Amino acid sequence: MDKPFAGRRVLVVEDEMMLLMLIEDVLADHGATVTAAATVEQAIALIAMQVFDAATLDLNLDGNQSYPVADTLAACGVPFVFSTGYHQDGLRDGYRDRPVLRKPFKQLDLVDSVTRLLSC
Repeated sequence: MDKPFAGRRVLVVEDEMMLLMLIEDVLADHGATVTAAATVEQAIALIAMQVFDAATLDLNLDGNQSYPVADTLAACGVPFVFSTGYHQDGLRDGYRDRPVLRKPFKQLDLVDSVTRLLSC
């Protein structure tokens, strides 16, 4: 099987464990090294310690919006996609131009989104 994400590090920020495991599996099957966080604090700490090529970012983490993580990723130049049930127009000003992977999504949609991030 082709591993288009081989050698790439992807941060997955998601608080729903089943969805997190699915995302990890799909990305790992495509060759990515996946690091996961379930809270804003965990994600920011990981970004400070590691270099990532891309990230998927759940907008709502157990009732907390993940904009501080988005701000940190943007400051580091890491491309990311919001993974959310909200429409793009539901995003805060300054983030409406960011890609959105609408939940529920298909595995192919996830792969396509990450492929676009990695080709930036």
